[in-house]
Amino acid sequence: MATDGPVIALAHDYVTQRGGAERVALALTRTFPGSPLHTTLYDPPATFPEFDSVDVRTMPINRWPILRHHHRLALPFLARAVSNHRVDADVLIASSSGWAHGIPTTGRKIVYCHAPARWLYQADRYAGSVESRGLRSRAVSAATAMLGPGLRKWDQDAAASADRYLVNSRVVQTAVREVYGIDAEVLPPPPAPFDPSTPSERVPGIDRPFVLCVARLLPYKNVDLVVEAVAAVPDVDLVVVGAGPDRTRLEELGRAVGGTHFVGRVSDAQLRWLYENTTGLVAASYEDFGLSPLEAASFGKATAALRDGGYLDTVDEAINGVFFDEPSRDAVSSAVESLVRQEWDSAMIRSHADTFSEKSFAARMRAIVDAELTS
Repeated sequence: MATDGPVIALAHDYVTQRGGAERVALALTRTFPGSPLHTTLYDPPATFPEFDSVDVRTMPINRWPILRHHHRLALPFLARAVSNHRVDADVLIASSSGWAHGIPTTGRKIVYCHAPARWLYQADRYAGSVESRGLRSRAVSAATAMLGPGLRKWDQDAAASADRYLVNSRVVQTAVREVYGIDAEVLPPPPAPFDPSTPSERVPGIDRPFVLCVARLLPYKNVDLVVEAVAAVPDVDLVVVGAGPDRTRLEELGRAVGGTHFVGRVSDAQLRWLYENTTGLVAASYEDFGLSPLEAASFGKATAALRDGGYLDTVDEAINGVFFDEPSRDAVSSAVESLVRQEWDSAMIRSHADTFSEKSFAARMRAIVDAELTS
């Protein structure tokens, strides 16, 4: 890290998976190249390979392999780990869904909030129904019930320690105001930077027309509804990209209804091929910001999305998608049928995606850092 100017440090909750929040953390490392990224847990095989070139600095809790591989089991230990990890920097930028905003620093702290902690404020949705809960989900529920009051106090204090609070969408802006009493600026995150010159790689076994679902396999992502809904649409398969503790149950459901391909984690080259060749995207989860519709839009593809949360910021019915009003099989099926039938203007959809560019995100973030340095 350079020492002839202000010292900028970055933080992220844990680098143990591949998701939209991790892509934002990578965007921050490109916006402030050379800055270290502080995190609780780091599992390189489970996350994006681009983190290999980042100066990732972990906390002592990272010594426990089981926690690196199953970060939800670390919930009882993370508040202390974070509180004891002081960062010496002029500005710390914390990418947070509940932990990194509590990291103490010697300088100014900017928090980029993906959402107030779901395991504290949306515990039932986060864990899923009793029937769908696996061992890890039940462990989260038990830990939240036991530790909730103390963790909520810690979380409130962590939020109050920020000098500047940013959020990724209007729905999170409202949640942050309700949970923390903070009026935050909305700064949309950029979609994944797919380089048009990069070759794609075919995913084997996908031969029929298909729609795509890109989601972690967790109960609140509603992937089970998507599986059942697409199975009811004639002449189209479903390809599900993602991993998670709900995979076994979902694969059993997929085998029962047919026409479903679970491909797990894929490389960016394979994801590019899937976006290039899909009929469209299906997004039925409760999301605080809808990144996957922007990824699809960058390939000129439209989305059938739940009329909720961050999708309200990234899906425009006049340009790049159709909404369904509830996460039910019939509603999703109807939206997917509409998506498949319609003719879409791919150039207009790509232009819509361009308004959420990483260049705009980086420019605003640099301006905010400069303002904090002169405060």
